Amino acid sequence: MRSESGDYIQEMAMASSAPQNLHAVFVYGSLLADEVVAVLLNRVPQSSAAVLHNFHRFSIKGRVYPAILPVENKKVTGRVLLGVTDPELNILDTFEDVEYDRHTVEVSLMDGPEKLQAKAYVWGNSNDTNLYGDWDFEQWKGAHMEDFVKMTMSFVEELELPESMPRVATYETFFQQGSDNPPMS
Repeated sequence: MRSESGDYIQEMAMASSAPQNLHAVFVYGSLLADEVVAVLLNRVPQSSAAVLHNFHRFSIKGRVYPAILPVENKKVTGRVLLGVTDPELNILDTFEDVEYDRHTVEVSLMDGPEKLQAKAYVWGNSNDTNLYGDWDFEQWKGAHMEDFVKMTMSFVEELELPESMPRVATYETFFQQGSDNPPMS
């Protein structure tokens, strides 16, 4: 739901005067980049390095971002964004779009024995034949981060419009418009 001003991101990210729930969100792909998080949330929440056990991070054919699915005896390293507000969680939900389902998972913090309940975006299609191998953040950073940040800016601008496109459509439109770094496949 949008107000007449159409300033969706600002409205969603602004803290209301009412008490809010704060969330921990495990990130493992493009949201590991502070630049992407800052574009989406207008801030970079405090975070801690973490591991999600019994999951695997896959590459996705035709996409530059990864997917995670449960896989026994595997693990995904990432980080937990701490103190994510309800409006910020709504922004992340919109960004992750229909391809992912938000689940509550248990992660292990890397700086101690503590375990933490966190939200994580899990790939919605566990039988997707486009998932393969491993996804590497450092490789993504060098090859795709700059364009992904630009795409994320386009997504945020699109959210301000009365008839905004979902993130997947924004992604596909952006990367079909002749980006210098086409999606990995």
